[in-house]
Amino acid sequence: MSGNVIKEKDLSAVMQRLGSMPWYVDQYVHYQLSKGASPSTLLGYLIDYEVFFNWMMAEGMVTVDACKEIPLSALEKLRVEEITNYRLYLQHYRGNKTRTRSRKLSALKSLFHYLSQIAEDEEQYPLLKRNVMAKVEIGTVSTKPDINKLRSKLLLENEIVEFIEFVRDGYREKITDNKQALYAYEMNAIRDTAIISLILGSGLRVSEVVNANLDDLNLKDRIITILGKGQNDETEKVGVLFSQQAKEDLMRYLEVRETIYKPVKGEQALFLAIQNGESSGNRMSKRAMQKIVVKYARAFGKATTIHKLRQSFATEYNRRNGIQKTKIQLRHSKFETTEIYALVSDKEMVEAIDRI
Repeated sequence: MSGNVIKEKDLSAVMQRLGSMPWYVDQYVHYQLSKGASPSTLLGYLIDYEVFFNWMMAEGMVTVDACKEIPLSALEKLRVEEITNYRLYLQHYRGNKTRTRSRKLSALKSLFHYLSQIAEDEEQYPLLKRNVMAKVEIGTVSTKPDINKLRSKLLLENEIVEFIEFVRDGYREKITDNKQALYAYEMNAIRDTAIISLILGSGLRVSEVVNANLDDLNLKDRIITILGKGQNDETEKVGVLFSQQAKEDLMRYLEVRETIYKPVKGEQALFLAIQNGESSGNRMSKRAMQKIVVKYARAFGKATTIHKLRQSFATEYNRRNGIQKTKIQLRHSKFETTEIYALVSDKEMVEAIDRI
């Protein structure tokens, strides 16, 4: 059974949204899929295109009633001034920040490039004769985070153990007067501890944890086999080591998985949840995992997220083992991606401040 559930759901969502898109967007998406593009990325693009097309209709640039009816000729007539107005619309009316605006314009650039440089009509001429987006400069957005800001959101050194212990037992004290919250916590505390302990003990991405199946787990060797970012083929699965603490928390969860969550027949997902109104458990969703981490983090007094758990692991792992091993454990393709954790864990920077 394929564990790549998130990718399958995103692909289904892409196909559903294509029904409301113009034919040339449909053609573009299928071209990108044939090249192995991520369904998650394309889903984001379709959402961005919907915003753009709705803006065109609201501005009276096309006289149609739905995005699907916007003709290719309308894109050909666009001027740089109108794209500038769209950029201002994103900034002032939608409140999009620089990074979000750049992403939305990049999505348009990709579509227009395909239509003007790759796609052809029956006479082998480009579908789009004039590409206004080729004249639009998006600008680069720095991908380097503020080290001090990032450090404030991570669990560092003893905080990792303290947070796991808080999820396992300490959270109860925060909700003693809330019977509904207490009931949910008592039911799910063992599972939630296992999820958080696994990420903090391995550096796994949330999608990799969501997609994990029972037969991917090797407790004896403390290895979980996962499909990495951008991978599609089951033969490309790799083994990722996890900590002894994660092993112990996973063992506690596996002892109660069947009795508490009563999985539906054939459900092989490692982590389960029972939806409201249901009596049996299904694979836990990415959103559900994200929400539980935010819930516990707020109560713990840390503005962290599930992705920050991976970064917390990386920072502490790098401090103890160095950048080479950290790169391998996180499965980064470039050292530049891993280097940030070396900076975050640099105690000398903090000690230098203290000496002033």
